[in-house]
Amino acid sequence: MTIDRLRGALLAGTSSGPAWHGDGHMSGDLPDPDRLLMPAAVLIAISDEAEPQLLLTRRPTTMTRHPGQIAFPGGRVDPGDDGPISAALREAEEEVALDRRLVDVLGTLDPYETGTGFSILPVVAAVPPGLVLTPHEREVAEVFHVPFGHVMDPANHEVRSGEWQGRERKFYVIRHGTREIWGATAGILVNLSRRLA
Repeated sequence: MTIDRLRGALLAGTSSGPAWHGDGHMSGDLPDPDRLLMPAAVLIAISDEAEPQLLLTRRPTTMTRHPGQIAFPGGRVDPGDDGPISAALREAEEEVALDRRLVDVLGTLDPYETGTGFSILPVVAAVPPGLVLTPHEREVAEVFHVPFGHVMDPANHEVRSGEWQGRERKFYVIRHGTREIWGATAGILVNLSRRLA
């Protein structure tokens, strides 16, 4: 996988399978056009090297929203941001001290709606390998990398089901070692995998 191939796939804008529009899509729920959603953005940062690595974080267990979950750097779009790409870059600076001057934005995926009321724009970017990152002590418990090829391989995209708000929901899980990536993070990675295919 090269960064040039990734850039080309994002520019082409087509996928090998259906894009998941949100947490409920796999369970047959279509997006509600009248639902008010909070705009947000995440940064999918991939190292530009022979074996690209994907940057991920783990949220502290003390947080009220999604405690302990694996996530991309990102968050809501603030009024002072110059759009969602600016928000993703700002959040990455705040959460893991990733200097936006080192980030090469390659493109974006379709927005992803969450059951918690966010419309997330995934911003895909290349970063130099070997960056020294510092997690924000209140927002990030851990910063780590996983092989990009592993999370893009459909053989590693496991479908599970569970009950949420009284209904059975299906969702993706991507395992790597002892870690499990799931929820919106896994759904967005599946969408990116299909774009690349």
